[in-house]
Amino acid sequence: MAGQSRKWMILLATVWIQAFTGTNFDFSAYSSELKEVLGVSQVQLNYLATASDLGKAFGWSSGLALMYLPLWVVMLIAAFMGLVGYGIQWLVIREFITLPYFVMFLLCLLAGCSICWFNTVCFVLCINNFPSNRPLALALTVSFNGVSAAFYNLAATAMNPSSSELYLLLNAFIPLFTSLVALIPILRQPTLDTLPPDAVKRDQFIFIILIFLAVITGIYLLLLHPVSTKAARFLFSGAIFLLLLPLGIPGIVYARNWFDQKIYSRFRMEGSSFILIDHDDLELHRGLLSRDNSLRNGSLCSVDGDESVKGISRQESTESNGWCCKTVIEKDQLIMLGEEHKARMLVRRLDFWLYYLAYFCGGTIGLVYSNNLGQIAESVGQYSKTELLITLYSSLSFFGRLLSAVPDLIRTRFYFARTGWLAIALLPTPIAFFLLAATSSQMALQAGTALIGLSSGFIFAAAVSITSELFGPNSVGVNHNILITNIPLGSLLYGVLAAIVYDANAGSGLGAVTDIVCMGRKCYFYTFVWWGGISILGLAFSVLLFLRTRQAYGRFEQNRLSTLLY
Repeated sequence: MAGQSRKWMILLATVWIQAFTGTNFDFSAYSSELKEVLGVSQVQLNYLATASDLGKAFGWSSGLALMYLPLWVVMLIAAFMGLVGYGIQWLVIREFITLPYFVMFLLCLLAGCSICWFNTVCFVLCINNFPSNRPLALALTVSFNGVSAAFYNLAATAMNPSSSELYLLLNAFIPLFTSLVALIPILRQPTLDTLPPDAVKRDQFIFIILIFLAVITGIYLLLLHPVSTKAARFLFSGAIFLLLLPLGIPGIVYARNWFDQKIYSRFRMEGSSFILIDHDDLELHRGLLSRDNSLRNGSLCSVDGDESVKGISRQESTESNGWCCKTVIEKDQLIMLGEEHKARMLVRRLDFWLYYLAYFCGGTIGLVYSNNLGQIAESVGQYSKTELLITLYSSLSFFGRLLSAVPDLIRTRFYFARTGWLAIALLPTPIAFFLLAATSSQMALQAGTALIGLSSGFIFAAAVSITSELFGPNSVGVNHNILITNIPLGSLLYGVLAAIVYDANAGSGLGAVTDIVCMGRKCYFYTFVWWGGISILGLAFSVLLFLRTRQAYGRFEQNRLSTLLY
């Protein structure tokens, strides 16, 4: 009973961790001062921004650490990495100490790695405590990572709006403080049994309430902007209240369980003459009906039945996919979901590389687009709209992350493989890039930014659930961090591609100091065309992944429904 209550405390702890550890989103707030203190060029400053993404290349180390260290120790290590990474940068920007550029690069790398460690802790907490509603828990918590910049903006404005280096101090200490607060429910993490179907539905209803509160919080943070220090303090207090509001959920769950066990059970009329069917006979009858239905529907009831289903599925696949990619789709197909894949087994799977390339050509390219929003807006004469575009991208990314929970909310009425939802989520990205290449109007720029933000947000949130389902929940700490190594690679590749096109049209060499500003559609026209073509490749890879995994998802859903009938 207490375990069901404490798991919601853990969920809210992960929400707080995610809300205050997206510290890489506020780099632009202090980048100008950092550039001035270090005396570096714009290109060198961009490398410092990229270093945070490069930290994700070492994110796999968090999964490795979880194999040997308790979860709370890994969380505290992440907090101290951020404390060192951002704290020393604050000392440099305040000119208390002087460090060479290479050391500053390593500090940004360390800070970026700490974000990955925090994310891994949150993923593992959601997976361990909500096995029946894992995607809903992940979508809810990951979405809050997208509004970290809004929280830090309110906090900094409320304390000292004229001090941009204050962001570094907040980045160093707020995640540490949040980790110490979250330590209490994490140390009391309960051991949970498998939930009955009615309890799973009750949990889904609670998730709907929490998602509704998250939508309100997102709208509050992204649409209300402080105009003074006093207003910022008021808005920041309101934001903290919205984060504290869900704390009533564990109490409600505990009170309901206590009422069911202590009060309601005393008034149950199991032996009443109104019950015309014995309870055991009813359960036996229900089991026979479910087995009969399972046999009629061809579900997996025996080894022979499993082989027959495989034969039928393969025959249907052969008849429906009689084309050149038939071998690619059928070779080494996943038979079931949730099978654990260690790192060596993971990199040998074609499904993983299709998944990797779909993410690399879809979600990552959207992230690089957001990093270039300032120069994109400037090139078409809309530099004054940069903050609006960043807000638009962030807000749509936040709601895209929340939308990743929709497939699980509607699965009783409409079920579709999660890899199929991934392909659908990738579709707006090429449309947006070709729209941006076709016209440079303000409406097109805003529409394209909104589409890319929505698509990227969905992919970032859904990716953890897909990794867990395809390659096993117990190995997700390492496997998902191997997957997101595509982010620094994409950041480097797509960033260099954009820089080559930009500098060529600005009339300067690639290695020159970028004091020449490129103006006009030509600055990013070919970049948008290239990015659009690459995102189409990502869409193709995601479709192939869906075709290879849809049978495994179908079997998983059949088994889930047959379990609910018993």
